Amino acid sequence: MSTIRKYNLQDITKSNPFFSKIKSIIETSFYANNVTEVTTIAQAYRLAQQSPGTIVTDLPIDQPDLFGLPKNSKILVTNDGEIVGRTASARRIIGQPGIDEEYYSRILREAVYKLGKKECYHSSVGIGLAKEFMLQGHLLLPKGFEGNLYSYLLNFQFFDFEYQKRYQDSVLYNEPDLFLLADPDWVHPDFPNGLVLIDSLHNTAAILGLRYFGELKKAALTLSWSIAHRNGYVACHGGMKQFQLNSRTYTMAAFGLSGSGKSTITLASYHNQPVTVLHDDAFIISKKHGSSIALEPSYFDKTQDYPMNNPAVKHFLTCQNVGVTLNENGKKVLVTEDVRNGNGRTVKSHLATPNRKNYFAEKIDAVYWIMKDDSLPPVVRVDNAQLAALFGVTLATKRSNAEHLTEKTDEGQLVIEPFANPFRCYPLAEDYQDFLTLFEDKISCYILNTGHFNGKKITVKQTLDSIEQIIEEQTEFVPFSPISGMFYLPIPDYLPDFSDQTYLNKIYCHLADRLAFLEEQQKLLAGYNALPYGTIQLLKKIMVSLSDFTSEK
Repeated sequence: MSTIRKYNLQDITKSNPFFSKIKSIIETSFYANNVTEVTTIAQAYRLAQQSPGTIVTDLPIDQPDLFGLPKNSKILVTNDGEIVGRTASARRIIGQPGIDEEYYSRILREAVYKLGKKECYHSSVGIGLAKEFMLQGHLLLPKGFEGNLYSYLLNFQFFDFEYQKRYQDSVLYNEPDLFLLADPDWVHPDFPNGLVLIDSLHNTAAILGLRYFGELKKAALTLSWSIAHRNGYVACHGGMKQFQLNSRTYTMAAFGLSGSGKSTITLASYHNQPVTVLHDDAFIISKKHGSSIALEPSYFDKTQDYPMNNPAVKHFLTCQNVGVTLNENGKKVLVTEDVRNGNGRTVKSHLATPNRKNYFAEKIDAVYWIMKDDSLPPVVRVDNAQLAALFGVTLATKRSNAEHLTEKTDEGQLVIEPFANPFRCYPLAEDYQDFLTLFEDKISCYILNTGHFNGKKITVKQTLDSIEQIIEEQTEFVPFSPISGMFYLPIPDYLPDFSDQTYLNKIYCHLADRLAFLEEQQKLLAGYNALPYGTIQLLKKIMVSLSDFTSEK
């Protein structure tokens, strides 16, 4: 059994590091008289089906018996109001500088007291799909949000009989179970954008004042990644797949924020043949063995690229923030492609990837950083391990409508999100060291620009064709002249012109943005996310070499 739910009496003491103010407040609420346990997927489906805000479409679930659903189960739709994305500004991490646990404990106690006046449900899931890493997580939320509970149980692994058997035989971790409490109706004058309170050291979180389903999913993954990190794994917010070649396999991981092309790259076929997919959003890599483990069976996918006649719709389980209309036969069907609003979503079943695996024993061959940085050509190879990790920690991209931005922000502005993972609950330097260790173990590194270059949009086909050329060893990279250790793949119409002063200035400016980010981390949160001194020095050295190169022109 992987995580700990029950304790011997002699272990229930103030000195036990498994207990904290936040954890005690949240876990206690699960045992109140107003809470009903949901023990089957079928029960969760019926509750969601009968919930007032649910739309029951006429679209059948494919192979419902695989999920423990009734034979005539239909795709259910639930829609939110104004906010249809994740609110990053709502997150507060206990243990980080400036976060007063006593203050947030008082707020949480009041929130739980008011929640105790409502009818609530709770249920349990498994997170981690191989015996080497399995966790048990528990969710509590009030009546009226049965759709989110149902989607949560489908997104993760429901604790059915088969999973319980595997869980009993899995590796034991000295970690408590995960507890998540949610009250989407919560309001507080000091938190107009809601509050996501994370106590990652005690595997506990509260999601208050936020309806968006993705908040529940990411809170659970936040805690799971933290547990993995503490126990010898590299936490990865990305996609991983494996190519079966004639005499070998090729395993790659792609890291990028929502909207960058991460899922598209991960789920794309190879010469029109399916590839083996681990997952497109959440996995971990063992630092000891190099093996990789998926954390969830389903996919939380955007619906913007799936019109009703797309075959992928067959694998939808639930939908959030999409439209519904009637087809020619008067049947309720979906209106996708973000007609209703941006960031329409679906929980899509694992059947969408027929060659799905939950565990790769083989070591990873390459990491691909996905960026939207127009100073970089479509494909760049980085041969220096420290530089490869540096580009990961300064991964540059653009915001998408998957995020609810509480301040006025230019969506076209380049932003830096280290390792494309805004869900980290421990110092950034630790992730930097983890990925540096991977690259020092001879793992290749590539940067994929999926935005624009030379004023031209880089197409999905160009990106996928380039990846295929790389894995088939049919590429000839040439030096990215201003920077040692970097090489680019020559693609017609996307060739960098190192004699163009304007282009060189653009490279310099984007490097300067990265430097400013690293220097800012030395100060923010009392240096909590400060990077090793050598990273800043390496970037400065690159910028000096670029200046010298420019002056020679």
